[in-house]
Amino acid sequence: MIAGSKLEAKMAIWFTLLLLVLPVILSILKAKKLKLPPGPPKLPIIGNMLQILGGVPHQTLYKLSQKYGPIMQIHLGGVPIVVISSPEAAEKILRTHEANCCSRPRLFGAQGITYNYCDLGFSPYSDYYKIIKRICNVELFSAQRVHSFGFIREDEIAFLMDSISQSCSSATPVNLSEKLLSFTANLTCRVAFGKSVREKGLNNFRYHLISDSLQMIENVAASDFFPFLGWIIDKLRRLDKRNQRVFKELDSFCQKLLDDRLNDDSKQKQEHEDVIDVLLKLRKKHIGSEIVQFTDEQIKALFLNMFLGGSDTSAITMIWAMTELIRNPNLMKRAQAEIRNCVGSKGKVSISDVDKLQYLKAVVKETLRLHPPGTIIPRETTSQFTVNGYTIYPKTHIQVNIWAIARDPEVWERPEEFIPERFMDSSIDFKGQNFEFLPFGSGRRMCPGIHMAITNIELTLSNLLCCFDWKLPCGMKAEDIDMEEEFGLATHKKTALKLVPVKYM
Repeated sequence: MIAGSKLEAKMAIWFTLLLLVLPVILSILKAKKLKLPPGPPKLPIIGNMLQILGGVPHQTLYKLSQKYGPIMQIHLGGVPIVVISSPEAAEKILRTHEANCCSRPRLFGAQGITYNYCDLGFSPYSDYYKIIKRICNVELFSAQRVHSFGFIREDEIAFLMDSISQSCSSATPVNLSEKLLSFTANLTCRVAFGKSVREKGLNNFRYHLISDSLQMIENVAASDFFPFLGWIIDKLRRLDKRNQRVFKELDSFCQKLLDDRLNDDSKQKQEHEDVIDVLLKLRKKHIGSEIVQFTDEQIKALFLNMFLGGSDTSAITMIWAMTELIRNPNLMKRAQAEIRNCVGSKGKVSISDVDKLQYLKAVVKETLRLHPPGTIIPRETTSQFTVNGYTIYPKTHIQVNIWAIARDPEVWERPEEFIPERFMDSSIDFKGQNFEFLPFGSGRRMCPGIHMAITNIELTLSNLLCCFDWKLPCGMKAEDIDMEEEFGLATHKKTALKLVPVKYM
């Protein structure tokens, strides 16, 4: 019996070793058969995780790409990831081979909050995705729809200006990061379901549920990278329990909003349609030759997609823009002079003024170049293809490092410097056709909310610069400003931006 037990133990050990070594052997054989992209050496089982996790991934990947090239392969656990770090390589992936790599991996953290990938951001590429993308482009984020939300935008900007004005008399620093994050949350909330987060009960939604929801997506799940055994680690970390708790609260909140709207009688209907109104109208509607019949889950998924995706990203861009301008006083003065000369004695910027503010538009573009808000959502390949002689297999994650591309010294002169003038009289735009500048992505996976985001950013930023002069807190110099990034679903400035507003006129 003892001998038999020892034999069984030895066999178990050898079997375990075989399971560990077999993927490495298969990987080597596969690499010999077909040419794979170059990349840093990897450890058995965990791959390149120690090199990537823990820092700011897009910065780490940029440094590695300078050694291994613009098409580089790394491994996180058992998942191969091809990192793209030059405009030429990005164009080949996003234009020439986009049909092969326009899907999304099914990430553990996104499953619940997207109602099993019923949203736009994380949905795999499918007929369903094509339909909801069309709905977003035509119904939710069209120029006409964005224009219809103008009164909300003006209300919220006026509230923001008033709240900042109250701090002018005391000459104390304003936490501009907090102000702008609150502003975009209020704006997006009103556009989405007709209520501001300032209303009773909704403040908790913004600062509790939304932050927990983003954390849920951002959490690295072991099962995403170790499909066979990672779920055990996730169980030990109680990820599923935490996710279920957050999702239950979020779903309950969204369902109440939906039920309240469905139970409204005609007298209580709002004068202006919000996003929930539009989605409810689309419960049964012909989209092309197809009839779309949305479930509650699909409506809630699209609503959350818009709220989670739109709340922070616009604020982040404005925070970085104000940070760069306060570090470059001459550039701020030029932007303010353009704005104030345009609006004259009106004292504020209206949407009709914005098209005349070419330098302000250049400031926004340069901010998006240096500080693109999103860099981490990967694509997934659906079929095998070859690029630059390298074989890319199905189920490979594709990460286009737009942060690195925007710092390519072969494309951009003095790429680390904030120079809005580079976009003056330039045809380079952010609509996905200039592959050296991709803050909103490109092709089938391009963000449909560009017009909404840019309208909000340009109008709000121009009013901040029109209504106030801005100073650093007493004793602080431009070189003291912390420019460190905080990695997440969107790339925040790690420390809050605090400035002293001085009322203009």
